Amino acid sequence: MASSSDEGTVVTNGMSYSDRRGLNANAALLVGVDPVQEGGGLWSGVELQRTLEKTAYRLGGGDYRAPAERWDEFDKGGLGADWGRVSPTYLPGVTKAPLHEGLPAQVVQAMRAAMPAFGRKIKGFDAPDSVLTGYETRSSSPIRVERGEDLAALGRPGIYPCGEGCGYAGGIMSAAVDGIRVAQRIIAAHSER
Repeated sequence: MASSSDEGTVVTNGMSYSDRRGLNANAALLVGVDPVQEGGGLWSGVELQRTLEKTAYRLGGGDYRAPAERWDEFDKGGLGADWGRVSPTYLPGVTKAPLHEGLPAQVVQAMRAAMPAFGRKIKGFDAPDSVLTGYETRSSSPIRVERGEDLAALGRPGIYPCGEGCGYAGGIMSAAVDGIRVAQRIIAAHSER
């Protein structure tokens, strides 16, 4: 689904409807990147996010369609004319484009390594005509609010950052688990008093 919040950007979100009756299976392939570890500054994750969202807008044709390509095209290069068995369902639509050309090399390498591994576990996941639609840049926060052993924010006792917005989760379930963990820590801290 379209999830852009800024003009001139495309952001996708791989959500599924609760009845699971969509035309296609919906899955995401998330690759962790840490621009700060790569020598960037505190805001380098936000800068990467914005760059990818603008790149997706450009690759999609500049009208909020998302760029998309088949797995075999991503893996080996080149764009074919047809989609194959899987028809893209992203609204407002997609444009065939070389997604891999807009991504950092480490992300492309990780995806090329991960797809066959997923294909061994989930039959058809890495089928040549699986459609990749991108980019989902907001699966977790590009900045992490640091917390201590007690799970409170460093230098801010009583404030407990948790979930996706603070950089401690990458989806609904992991955010819920992190929230439960933090809630348990808060309850334990107050019951000790």
